[in-house]
Amino acid sequence: MERRKIIKGGLVLIASATAASIFRPAGAAVKVFSGGEKWLSPTGPIPRPVDTSKRVFFTEREAELVQAVYDRLIPADELSISASQAGCVIFTDHQLAGPYGSAQHRYKLGPVAKGTPEQGEQTLITPADIYRKGLAEMDAHCKKLLGQLFTELPTDKQDSYLEQMEADSFNYGEFSSNKLFSAMLTNVKEGFLADPLYGGNKGMVGWKMIGFPGARYDYRDYVNIKGQRVELEPISLLNIG
Repeated sequence: MERRKIIKGGLVLIASATAASIFRPAGAAVKVFSGGEKWLSPTGPIPRPVDTSKRVFFTEREAELVQAVYDRLIPADELSISASQAGCVIFTDHQLAGPYGSAQHRYKLGPVAKGTPEQGEQTLITPADIYRKGLAEMDAHCKKLLGQLFTELPTDKQDSYLEQMEADSFNYGEFSSNKLFSAMLTNVKEGFLADPLYGGNKGMVGWKMIGFPGARYDYRDYVNIKGQRVELEPISLLNIG
């Protein structure tokens, strides 16, 4: 699998430049509005940096399997280090131990009925369930099908197995193989491109690869530069505060 295809599938970059011009027609009256309440920015918990020395969700075997899969989806090459070297396994591990893993944003009391495409997937299965149950099924299935664990396979056979997972060729009990594959593909891309605060994108390697400037407050020092390439060193939330 080519890195460019993997990254391209989940990469959404928003580049914005705002230029505002306000014109007041001659003779137009200026009305001043007063009163009302002062707007205050909503407060919320400040994200805490992930402790990359601790594993908080995966078992040792699960971490080995996820690392093997992630490093086939984003392998080390001339563009950058591999997914696991960039901390993507650590990123996913901590995400699964938190609100994302338990699907806190979803209603999970049932009953479950098939929804419309606009409503999205209707399920009680959480991302943590997908990994915990799916990785165990993947290990058992791969051993039964090929006589070896996924981590023991040569890379060409690993790629072939992943391609079949993506094509939904295998049944993993409660769900099909594509469900686990899609979750891993999404999460490895997120880990490779998220702020390093969350454990992935080590050294901002993902941002440097695509030229993303990171968590900059504004671009006033650069908006007037015309016809020149602007190289900005990425800034992480780890560097702010």
